[in-house]
Amino acid sequence: MKQINLTYKDKTYTLEYTRGAVAQMERAGFIVSDIYDKPVTTIPALFAGAFISKQKWIKPDVVEEIYKNIKGKDTLIEKLVEMYQETALSLLNEPEEDNEGNAAWEPNW
Repeated sequence: MKQINLTYKDKTYTLEYTRGAVAQMERAGFIVSDIYDKPVTTIPALFAGAFISKQKWIKPDVVEEIYKNIKGKDTLIEKLVEMYQETALSLLNEPEEDNEGNAAWEPNW
């Protein structure tokens, strides 16, 4: 799982997306493809969502302050989108081993 270490005011935060964090974001209405059509709401939500798995306790105003004071926002947002998409697509990963414990399926039509 990819992570970004971010330091602000001598405090280090770990930004990452887990399936649980992505599910929480989606339940709250987050749609990553809206980043182009609704950047004013989507970009801050993407950034805030990266704090969910490791820093649930962080207050929204602190996240906003960090975002306001961070440099290289365009590259950061690109990396966050990449991390978000990889997490979402991990639902399609195949089992690591081919064994009797794997589920099997076949169409019935």
